[in-house]
Amino acid sequence: MEILSFGFAIMVILGILSIIAVAFIIDRLLYFRKIRVNEEQLVERLKGVIKKGHFDEAISICDNNPSPVANLMKVGIEHRHLPKKEVEDVIMSAANREIPKMERFISALGTIAHVAPLLGLLGTVTGIIGAFGVIGGNAGLAGDPAAFASSISGALFTTAGGMVVAIPTIIFYNFLVNKVNHTIINLENRVKELVIYIGG
Repeated sequence: MEILSFGFAIMVILGILSIIAVAFIIDRLLYFRKIRVNEEQLVERLKGVIKKGHFDEAISICDNNPSPVANLMKVGIEHRHLPKKEVEDVIMSAANREIPKMERFISALGTIAHVAPLLGLLGTVTGIIGAFGVIGGNAGLAGDPAAFASSISGALFTTAGGMVVAIPTIIFYNFLVNKVNHTIINLENRVKELVIYIGG
C-alpha cells in the first residue's frame, strides 16, 4: 500500500510539472508572437522618420511596435545627443536587459525536462522493489506470477508518465533556446546599424 501511495504521489508530481511546463511554454510562445515584427520594414520606416528629424514620431512608432529592436531603437533615439560611442554603449546595455526577458522560464523548462524522467524512474524502481518484497515476504517462490507481473506493470506507469512529460518539454525547450539565440544574434547585428541610423 505504501509503495502504491508513493507511485501515486510521483504521478501527481509529474502532473503538476506538466501543467507548469505547459504554462511556461504558452507564456513564451505568446511572448515571441507579441514581439514578432517585420524588422526590415520597421527599421526602414524609422530611418526615414529620423532623417526628417521627427523624433517624437519615431518614438511613437517604437511604442506601437513592441519588440526588442523597437525598444533598442527607442533608447538610441532618446540618447541621440550623446557621442556615437556612448549611444552604442547605451543601446548595448539596453540589449542586455532584453535578454532576460526572452530567457524567462526557459531554464525552468530545461529543469522539468531533466527531472521528469528521473522522477518516473524513481517511482518505477521503488515499485519494483516493493513488488519483489511482497512476493518474497508473503508467498516465497510459490507467489502468483500474474500478480507479480501486474505489480511490475503498475510500477512502470511512472516511467511512462515521466517520458510523457519530458519529451514534449525537451522539444519546446530546444525550440525556445534556438529562438532566443537567433534573436540575440540578430540584436547584436542590429546595434551598430541603429547607431548609424540615429547618428546619420
